[in-house]
Amino acid sequence: MKNLKTLLAATVTLMMAAQLQAGDIVDVAASNKSFKTLVAAVKAAGLVETLKSDGPFTVFAPTDEAFAKLPEGTLESLLKPENKQKLVSILTYHVVPGKVMAKDVKSGMVKTASGSSFKMKVSKKGVHVDKAKVVATDVMADNGVIHVIDTVIIPKSK
Repeated sequence: MKNLKTLLAATVTLMMAAQLQAGDIVDVAASNKSFKTLVAAVKAAGLVETLKSDGPFTVFAPTDEAFAKLPEGTLESLLKPENKQKLVSILTYHVVPGKVMAKDVKSGMVKTASGSSFKMKVSKKGVHVDKAKVVATDVMADNGVIHVIDTVIIPKSK
């Protein structure tokens, strides 16, 4: 129940912040306290300038709580300089080129900025990206849109 309240508060705050102050994907995420881990990971991966560029991008953004669900030590390991390429691969797996609004989402495979694809499932239970549930949609940025997810999605090994 506490997680649901936190998630609802984060969603409302993010939506209000996005509407009040437009900015790029990074600025909108950084303006919300529920994306501290995501913003830190984007910085560690060297993706800030990319996500501040014209885009457009669709970002499936995991909350801090989503990152906390990773196995112990995973995040700390990913943030180490020697694991930068793996971090880039995971973060770009959360990004889809173009601006995909919630009303345009359909079930099927979706090509990501990492070059891999994930499975999008739309059902009566909601929208799922791989094993993550989309919990908030259409958070606008100047260079795209953010959809909030409750789990970090990891690309399958090749």
